[in-house]
Amino acid sequence: MGVLRKVGLVLHPARESQQAIDTIIDWAKSKSVEVLGLKDEVKRIDCAAVPVDTDELAAASDLVISLGGDGTMLRAMRMMHGHHGAILPVNLGRLGFLAEVDVPDLATALGQIDTGEYRVEPRSAVTASVPAWSEHLLAFNDIALVRTPGHGLASVELSVAGQPFLRYAADALVVATATGSTAYSFSAGGPIISPTVKGLVVTPAAPHSAFNRSVVLDCAESLALTVEDGSGALAVEVDGIVAGTAEPGTRLELRTDPDAARVVRLGEATFYQRVRRKLGLVDGASYAG
Repeated sequence: MGVLRKVGLVLHPARESQQAIDTIIDWAKSKSVEVLGLKDEVKRIDCAAVPVDTDELAAASDLVISLGGDGTMLRAMRMMHGHHGAILPVNLGRLGFLAEVDVPDLATALGQIDTGEYRVEPRSAVTASVPAWSEHLLAFNDIALVRTPGHGLASVELSVAGQPFLRYAADALVVATATGSTAYSFSAGGPIISPTVKGLVVTPAAPHSAFNRSVVLDCAESLALTVEDGSGALAVEVDGIVAGTAEPGTRLELRTDPDAARVVRLGEATFYQRVRRKLGLVDGASYAG
């Protein structure tokens, strides 16, 4: 990251963040670093950050600290897409998969950044273009085609490198990044993938087809999803937010953006430690019977 001159804050809309903000403000003052905050966020708390709009914060910040959970982190990643600043995710409250540090450890983490005891890792995104639509979609977790209640199943053809590969019939079909492998894709039975892997995993949710497995694809491979005749109209969800409806015949062309955001990492095993804690994993094998 080099020399820090400006640090931006992205806050959870509801969770208490005053302790973390005070820690950041005190640290910034001692280092002559300017702290920026979004106008609609910092005005609701006692915060000495300079209020700016989204574009200015994204363009000016050398480091962005997200205070919240995984949703806040995803919002910060979307905000910083195309900008140079790295993101340090701080967890408030419930344990998230994406957070790098908890509030009690924040002062220590900022000290590690001062002394260069960190690294910056790229995070991939999945992009989708829909010829029938005018906009491009960007997701850091996943893009999903989801059955609409009261309508038919999601019947979708997966093509790779321009060639038909598989047909899925399911309640939903999820295309997730490595970061998103612990979200919707995991709930649907997909694998956990290290967040440093640059690729996509395709996972059916509640599959009704003979082939019901996930497929992992390299970031260099292009893929497309085509809603087949006989499928119900499907909601297109981008990181859990509905972006539109895909009728039969709609084609989504997807690619991996391997360097869509940059994330500060402070330790070697923190992702796997979080997975163990979140999933309640224990040492040793467990056997049914």
